[in-house]
Amino acid sequence: MKRISRYLPLLLALFCCMQYASAQSGFDINIGFGAIHDKASSSTVDQALLPCSGPSDPYGPCVSTPALSGFMMGFGGDLMLWKKFGVGAEVAFQPAKQNYVNLNSSAAYQGLTGLLLQSRVTLYDFDGIYEPINTKKYALKLKGGVGGANIKFYQTGTSVDALAGAQTFSQYYESSNHFNVHGGVGLQIYLTDHIFIRPEFDIHYVPNLTQFGSNVILQGMAWIGYSWGDRP
Repeated sequence: MKRISRYLPLLLALFCCMQYASAQSGFDINIGFGAIHDKASSSTVDQALLPCSGPSDPYGPCVSTPALSGFMMGFGGDLMLWKKFGVGAEVAFQPAKQNYVNLNSSAAYQGLTGLLLQSRVTLYDFDGIYEPINTKKYALKLKGGVGGANIKFYQTGTSVDALAGAQTFSQYYESSNHFNVHGGVGLQIYLTDHIFIRPEFDIHYVPNLTQFGSNVILQGMAWIGYSWGDRP
């Protein structure tokens, strides 16, 4: 709920556009589900989360970091100001945390039975939209814009003692923010006059994304939504 409420101002702004859209071309609001991917970094980190200096690293053993992958959820909306041109905004996030680094050696030093560093990625963007094809049954949407990428890290561990037994904890560790350049293409298929489904493929270019193996994040989503306003 905290994650969704953080982006409520974006939703309110989109809803405020509905009345304006009725006098213009059209307004869509949608919710999406899909997946995300970026390859793993070739570098390794030690138990202090520093770049590994090799077998003699004083904070070893060193471990590899994973590829970015997992289930994504999102919400957003589009406002078509003219017949073929419009604007839009969307947010996509990982609802579940992804395991990033196993810190078993560090856990033993802290008296824990296990310790993980987990990550969660959020992507948001504001786009210009071009619809070269728009019929009563479907519309081809081409998107391009800018936004941001946020990666939050959490420490999750397990401790055991004679008084409380086994306990699991999860706490915020730190976060990293990046600029995000977005491009996407989707085919909006109308199931009724107002309800649609839109398979969409997106590319996010995120400079200095050192937490993973490249600056390019690939995203595939299926958006389900409702459309107001004029239709062909």
